[in-house]
Amino acid sequence: MSLIRSISGLRATLGNSLTPTVVADHATAFSTLLPPGPIVVGRDGRPSGVWIADVVVGALRACGRTVRVLDMVPTPTVQLITEHSDAVGGISITASHNPAEWNGLKFLGADGVFLDAEQNTRLLAIADARAFTLSSDQQHGAVEHVNNAAQQHIDAVLGLQGIVKGGKAGKVVVDAVNASGSFIVPRLLRALGYEVIDLACDGTGIFPHAPEPTTENLQSLGEAVRANGADLGIAVDPDADRLVLFDHNGMAIGEEKTVALAAEAVFAMGVRGIAVVNYSTSRMIDDIAAPFGSHVLRAAVGEINVVRRMQQEHAVIGGEGSGGVIYPACHFGRDSLVGIALITSLMRMRAATLADLAASMPSYHMIKTKFAVADRSRVQVVLDRCVHAFADAQISTVDGVHCAWQDRWIHIRASNTEPIMRVIAEAPYQHHAAELIARVQALLEDRS
Repeated sequence: MSLIRSISGLRATLGNSLTPTVVADHATAFSTLLPPGPIVVGRDGRPSGVWIADVVVGALRACGRTVRVLDMVPTPTVQLITEHSDAVGGISITASHNPAEWNGLKFLGADGVFLDAEQNTRLLAIADARAFTLSSDQQHGAVEHVNNAAQQHIDAVLGLQGIVKGGKAGKVVVDAVNASGSFIVPRLLRALGYEVIDLACDGTGIFPHAPEPTTENLQSLGEAVRANGADLGIAVDPDADRLVLFDHNGMAIGEEKTVALAAEAVFAMGVRGIAVVNYSTSRMIDDIAAPFGSHVLRAAVGEINVVRRMQQEHAVIGGEGSGGVIYPACHFGRDSLVGIALITSLMRMRAATLADLAASMPSYHMIKTKFAVADRSRVQVVLDRCVHAFADAQISTVDGVHCAWQDRWIHIRASNTEPIMRVIAEAPYQHHAAELIARVQALLEDRS
């Protein structure tokens, strides 16, 4: 497996691509890119993250850096500590939702936000040329162990305006896939007033199931919710930036509802302003924002793209339909802990179960699919045809082609890492979404 380097950092399989040399080169390139100052480092709990952290810390010390080591913490904790300190950057050692044989590095600027495309290009050029800036006095690199990073994160979340905490809130089952959310998520929930049942929270980094928090991978969570008579189930991915929720019936409410419910919570607390999501996120959030006098803007897929649009528009809430909530009042990054606090507060403000909230949301059907495109030169041809075929829609070409009507939309975009085109459609009824998909498929198959 070759090394995958993208706007989300780098990741690869262990043993052949993610070698100590590769890790050290990219950490050193990152230091070379940044101005003088401390760098924050955390890892998501995978066992391989221990040696990778050793290599990263050693490389940064060789650059004369002070390295603030957080040990096992969620990526959003690394982001928050970086943003709210004098650090000039941060590194989260994680492969996100990839399987156990993967790991990688996510690079953050001083604002706690992932590097953008231009910054990534510069970092990779430095790494490939090995044009490093090392310290002339390598005795001055230092390590500072930050032992209260998780509590700092929890305190920041609990301190947000409108968060309902304390008392007896109910019972929650937590599946943190034994990774970085293992201790911090239950601790937050207990501070919010919940009784917590730990399902996969031992902190070993040994995944009990496939780590991507999809419904099919979380059957044991649904069963545990039912068996324990819990009020809800919570699942996060290995680096705990994505949030998936199960209701008291042990049924997943759908990850697309996470950011929509978080937005509703923010608006219900009296906050007003713009929301920003990516082009592939459900329009449920548009319907939720409208009664509060707010509206929704969209950005290209990718956390950094959403964050930059949020910053430009001074948005009050945002995120991605994969379960990522971004709330600038806390920090500019997808954060499952923020999502938990907002959505449980909405439940308590409304005296409603999660199932009640989910049932009250606008009803749409979304279909996600992909089509192989062996000839990359055909991608633009197909995108151009989509623009003409859907000429009656409101069209954006910021990220592939996004075509929106009053109650439905379709998004067609090429993958950055695979020879495929991703196509997502949403409509009030499934057959309407399927019709949109079929029209794109016909354009792909037309060789004229």
